[in-house]
Amino acid sequence: MSFLVLAAALFAFFWPEAGGLVRTAWISPLLGLVMFGMGMTLKARDLAAVFARPLEVGIGVLCQFVLMPLLAWVLARTFHLSPELTVGVLLVGCCPGGTSSNVITYLAKGDVALSVGMTTVSTLLAPVLTPMLMKLLAGAAIPVSFFGMFLSILQVVVLPIVLGLLAGRFLPAFTTKAVSFLPSFSTLVITLIVIAVVAANAGKLRESGLVVIAVVIMHNLCGYALGYGAARLLRFSPCKARTVSIEVGMQNSGLACSLATTHFPLLASASVPGALFSVWHNISGALLARLFVHFPIQKP
Repeated sequence: MSFLVLAAALFAFFWPEAGGLVRTAWISPLLGLVMFGMGMTLKARDLAAVFARPLEVGIGVLCQFVLMPLLAWVLARTFHLSPELTVGVLLVGCCPGGTSSNVITYLAKGDVALSVGMTTVSTLLAPVLTPMLMKLLAGAAIPVSFFGMFLSILQVVVLPIVLGLLAGRFLPAFTTKAVSFLPSFSTLVITLIVIAVVAANAGKLRESGLVVIAVVIMHNLCGYALGYGAARLLRFSPCKARTVSIEVGMQNSGLACSLATTHFPLLASASVPGALFSVWHNISGALLARLFVHFPIQKP
């Protein structure tokens, strides 16, 4: 997935005319399909894990919605980003955890049940917390519609997940067949989203590309580091700390792109940080998993 998404980004950057065939208007429906697939993969045992470990999941989600938005705000101020890019970076920071974090946690030999629990809870809380944090951090500079963003996340994220859960419950045969194709389908969808955003903003990327790329990379890497550090400070085991690190550092950047194109259409570059984050965090996540595996957890 990492190489495919990177190749798609380069293709759209160097040949925006061809990449422009993928419309930015497709982003929200495409993301909704991914969320529907995520809903189909969730089982009752995944939700039970949330209720069985509310403190651990709650602490992890708190780190998610505190560390990443604050990092986004600090980086945007430090690098004096334009209002458009600032909104994009803040959107990435205020979104819930990314769905690929569960796979990366598995590869890193982390706590997969905790990862699924954190992703599920942060996603379900996103309709309230994402617009609230955007209003708090960006509302003084640009108009932010809390209710509009709330409805968008319900439509693009929560409703498809619920429909996916219902499909898994009432259409088990269909779900079993569909789930086997979901990883490939999700990769294709994320690739199309990246092509749409990068092609639409290729010119502006050339103007401020290095700065925004540096901010995106630092946002992601600092999220990993602070997530791990916070978990260890709170006496999480190394295995659980790896999980929190990955969950905090990997964001649902596809949602950030969707919200940017829907609610900030006049800020064309606002979707760029989300697209770049989609490319980078899949690469860095795979590398981080290999790093964690290289240093096995010592048994007490």
